[in-house]
Amino acid sequence: MGCGDLTNAEWDRLESFLVGARGGRWSDHRRVINGVLYRVRTGVLWRDLPERFGPWETVYKRHRRWSADGTWQMLLSRVQAAEDAADGIDWDVSVDSTAVRAHQHAAGARKAPPTVVPQRGGRARDEPGRFGTAETGRPSGGGGQVGECLGRSRGGFTTKIHLVADGRCRPLAFVLTPGHYGDGPQLERVLEQVSAPRTGVGRPRTRPDQVLADKAYTSRRNRRYLRRRGIQHTIPERLDQQRHRKNRGSRGGRPTGFDSERYKKRNTVERTINRLKSFRAVATRYEKRAYIYLGTVTLAALVIWLRT
Repeated sequence: MGCGDLTNAEWDRLESFLVGARGGRWSDHRRVINGVLYRVRTGVLWRDLPERFGPWETVYKRHRRWSADGTWQMLLSRVQAAEDAADGIDWDVSVDSTAVRAHQHAAGARKAPPTVVPQRGGRARDEPGRFGTAETGRPSGGGGQVGECLGRSRGGFTTKIHLVADGRCRPLAFVLTPGHYGDGPQLERVLEQVSAPRTGVGRPRTRPDQVLADKAYTSRRNRRYLRRRGIQHTIPERLDQQRHRKNRGSRGGRPTGFDSERYKKRNTVERTINRLKSFRAVATRYEKRAYIYLGTVTLAALVIWLRT
């Protein structure tokens, strides 16, 4: 077992969830997952994977397929469900975002989805693309700079990860946007992704007890959304909002409540971001397709849950 590979205890937690997962019977799931994890941890080229993980094409295609069909997300949800059943999730969550520099190789994805060319015997094969592999079966959407979550900045292309972290510095949910998108408008979208399934009968838990966020999320729309869902929140108010409310007098309404002691716990999301960015393929985006990069972030989050 190499440095950073899944331990026996970690593999035992995942093995039962992979029954029926896509992949040839001749390729061991554990070896392939360790190969993907090695690449996510080090950020090397797929072609430079060590030989102990098998053919690099097998490792890459498995990662691409599992990113497309939701296998990585399924594994993360199962692990979160087990933690929630053991009462191991702190539902005082924090919300924030982080910008990720996109490598120059991340640009240039084709706008139109690849076609499927019929093979002799009636089977379909991938149409050879720029690098000899096609991306049939990828999720709908994408294409173009914004569709692949690439935004322009002074430093070049960037992608932003908006995430929700629990009180133990583990990512509960996350979404991708182009790097120039603001944080506040994504609060509803990222909170809607929170879902911890029940191990028995019952609907998944989707509502945290408390939400902590910085001034970027202090809009009235976000506060109305949180009140409508019955979620307590601790969000500081910007100085210009305070000044405008005072200038309006009684029409400005009451000041928002703010617990400065509880707000100190918001550092959990910053520490979660540091954990995610310890994986080099997360700290720098190399993938052209947004759904493959989202699979990379999901695998990094899965490892954090397994090792916390």
